[in-house]
Amino acid sequence: MFDLRSWPGLAIACVIAILAAVVITAVASVILRATARRRAWAQLLIKRARIPFRCLLLVVVLWIAVTISLPRDVSAGWRDAIQHTFLIFAIAFGVWFAAALAVFVEDLGLSRYRLDVPDNRYARRVRTQVLIVRRLTVVAAVVIGLGAILLTFPALQAAGASILASAGVIGIIAGVAAQSSLSNLFAGLQLAFSDAIRIDDVVVVEQQWGTIEEITLTYVVVHIWDDRRLVLPSNYFTTKPFENWTRQHSELLGSVEFDLDWRVSPGGMRSELNRVLASTDLWDGRTGVLQVTDAVAGFVRVRILVTARDAPTLFDLRCLVRERLIDWMQRYSATSLPRTRVEMVETPAPVSPPARARNQDDARLFSGTPDGEQRAAQFTESIPIVRDDDADEPADAGDLP
Repeated sequence: MFDLRSWPGLAIACVIAILAAVVITAVASVILRATARRRAWAQLLIKRARIPFRCLLLVVVLWIAVTISLPRDVSAGWRDAIQHTFLIFAIAFGVWFAAALAVFVEDLGLSRYRLDVPDNRYARRVRTQVLIVRRLTVVAAVVIGLGAILLTFPALQAAGASILASAGVIGIIAGVAAQSSLSNLFAGLQLAFSDAIRIDDVVVVEQQWGTIEEITLTYVVVHIWDDRRLVLPSNYFTTKPFENWTRQHSELLGSVEFDLDWRVSPGGMRSELNRVLASTDLWDGRTGVLQVTDAVAGFVRVRILVTARDAPTLFDLRCLVRERLIDWMQRYSATSLPRTRVEMVETPAPVSPPARARNQDDARLFSGTPDGEQRAAQFTESIPIVRDDDADEPADAGDLP
């Protein structure tokens, strides 16, 4: 009779275990793929948990097969070592499978909140928080798995009391040494649940315009408009001011300004602006205003205010309005284009001294000419004014006869 507890029996048991794992995996795959045709969650489960499930299943069936068919002549030390090895692998793959299931549940929840809709503020908030929770879940699963593996060693179990006793001192030393890292860690948690920034938020940081692409426990990645990535520590957003253009909603108001000539027609520009806004789908219909905000020196400042559903659309709308109005002025209102005027003045010829004296006399109203003297007499109640031939000033009133 064939002895199962022999080396050939062990090989046959391992082969049977592998075949059983393949059959179970194939059956589960067929069922899930059939379900995936009607339900999206099944395809997501296959994507997340397929590999860790296969690894865990293979370890479990091999462990069972080896335990049943291990030969009798194997010493107790080797038997314990084999069992301990399978236990470690089972814990590792079990933690991997549990983390994959947690990520699957999180993805299933995220699928209910779409980002490709106009008003996606709440969806971006949920996605940001779930992604942070996902990272915390993975880290916690890894820590628990490592702890469970270490506890399978008897020597570590005996030393557990001393390790726990020194944990407080070690924690204080680690906290002082990793103060910056811990501040970033708590800042990342604060950002996730304080709703200060969210995934896909439009922000201006370090004079750069971009969108929040990734939020981790220690840093934030900003996707700059020219496809660069700006990586900032998480505590940057908790300690320094920054602009968030989509904090409450994504709609924005923008301006387009012109410095034009004084002969510009604001009414004509306003009519052209209305035609431009009516012909494009970039404008959301909320605000479209043209105003003359300043008129000093040699120019008139015209400001246009327009609105759009989000920041990229607003940028395109402002460029479109600027381009169309420049084209309109070049075609139909060339006098509106800004000009710098220079006045050419001819220098007058020098005036001779007698002519200068005559000009000075002509500039007098009450003296210098007989008509001036007559006008002065009217204001002095017909008192004649006597002039001294030897003096430049009129005679005093007491010298009059």
